[in-house]
Amino acid sequence: MTRTSAPVDAPVEGAWEGLVTTALLGTDRRTPPGSGPGPEAPVALLDAAATETVRRRAGLRPARAAERPQAAPDDSRPPLPPAAARRLALLLADRPGSSGGGRRGAAPDLMELLPQWLAAANARGFAPPPHALPALLDAARGRTDLRPAVLEFSGSRALWLARLNQDWRFALRSAPGGGATLPHVDDDDRIQQLWQEGLFAERVALLSALRSREPAAARELLASTWATERAEDRLMFLDSLRAGLGPDDEPFLEQALADRSRNVRATAAELLSALPGSALAARMAVRAEACVAVDHTQTAQAAPTTPTTQTTQATPVIAVEAPHECDPAMERDGVVAKAPAGRGERSWWFGQLVEAAPLGTWSRRLGGRSPREIVALPVADDWQGELHAAWCRAAVRQRNAEWSRALLGEPSAPEAGGPGAVSLAERAKLLGTLGAAERAEWVAGFIAAHGLSEAFQLLGVCAVPWSGPLGRAVVDALNIARDAGSYPWSFSGVMGLAERCLDPSEAGRLDALLAVPDEPENASPGAGGYWAEAFQRLVTTLRLRAAMAEELGAA
Repeated sequence: MTRTSAPVDAPVEGAWEGLVTTALLGTDRRTPPGSGPGPEAPVALLDAAATETVRRRAGLRPARAAERPQAAPDDSRPPLPPAAARRLALLLADRPGSSGGGRRGAAPDLMELLPQWLAAANARGFAPPPHALPALLDAARGRTDLRPAVLEFSGSRALWLARLNQDWRFALRSAPGGGATLPHVDDDDRIQQLWQEGLFAERVALLSALRSREPAAARELLASTWATERAEDRLMFLDSLRAGLGPDDEPFLEQALADRSRNVRATAAELLSALPGSALAARMAVRAEACVAVDHTQTAQAAPTTPTTQTTQATPVIAVEAPHECDPAMERDGVVAKAPAGRGERSWWFGQLVEAAPLGTWSRRLGGRSPREIVALPVADDWQGELHAAWCRAAVRQRNAEWSRALLGEPSAPEAGGPGAVSLAERAKLLGTLGAAERAEWVAGFIAAHGLSEAFQLLGVCAVPWSGPLGRAVVDALNIARDAGSYPWSFSGVMGLAERCLDPSEAGRLDALLAVPDEPENASPGAGGYWAEAFQRLVTTLRLRAAMAEELGAA
């Protein structure tokens, strides 16, 4: 007698969906197939689900194997030193939120040191350990400010990985052609092909790269298709001419003044006004000169020059007559006719004219005076703020250090920034036109005179690491705030900047600040402990930065 196995039932259509529905509703409301209500129903449901799972998996037909990805490209750069590789792993492990929030204490913020570490590693030309690439790309995915440095450090292997993981596709968008190398400057055929057929991001990258190497070739490439480009594309392309801007660009920019797009016309006018020798700058100078003059019929009484001087000296006054209309020629040269809400039309037009006029105009127009002497002159009829603010914008646009110094004034001045710098943002922009050493010296003087309450934005434009005088000024001001029992959290931004920007060699000077200070009677409760933690974190971070530089072999 032979034994035969029981036949296997054919799968019922929709069986899996039925089991899922039963699990969602519960066996009290719906019983699984082949079972009645009761305590055995849940067991029967699990058995049926297990059987159906096996049936579904066993019933799959084998598919054609996917094509294997190509091997990752080689990276010929030297590998990181072992100590630096271990440090990179620690920096990447300190992800936002990993500390659980709350009081940070004396622990350094490692993720805030990652940009500095990447800059040093890129400067030394090291290649990352392959196993660190996923964590690097994850970090760059969460922080867009890290992306340029991460992609430079990660190299072509990061792009290879990005093609395999949807989460890292940003790397392909950030690289021209998804990692395709740009044509050589002499490869005219490839340049023309990419310019004619490439995606917009590829064309922008090509134009920017070519502009940095061959400004004239980039301009000619743009001119070859200018008439057929979309307005928004023309605006982006035109912006790339800022790099290497020179007198040879004037004819092309003059043509762009007649563009159909108002934004393109405005950008072309801005670029031309940054060229003091351009025809547009000359036209703006004529218009601006007609609005500003020295009025010798009005005089102001200047203060005595020395304490022993008893007499005052009459000082000429600058008179302003703003334009009464914005004619078509002014609009063609980039003057925006419609004033913003709450702004007078005449002052709006006047500010644009002065901003676009070459700063050399004013010494000639105002009696041969130097910029510092011009800024010191009083201005009639409450026009001083408008005039000086326009000069501030012109100094930044034309990168004129002499006018920036005059408008900034002395850092110890009561106005804390000079008559023309009406805001911290403007002062920061003016400082950006000065050399790194002069910039740091001015900000150090500002902090010594006014403390840190308004210095955060100014510190942001100073070169890293901070110079010795600037670093000492910041530490001294923090120490003064601590001794005064000031609210410590008000200085957390400056303390964070100090952790990243103070020269690591200053760590030894801070040891005396690590103890918990005696709290003054009017101090914030617990402030002393927080100050001690903050200085401990600062010292620990500085020593960590010194160790990072040593591990990378950086000076």
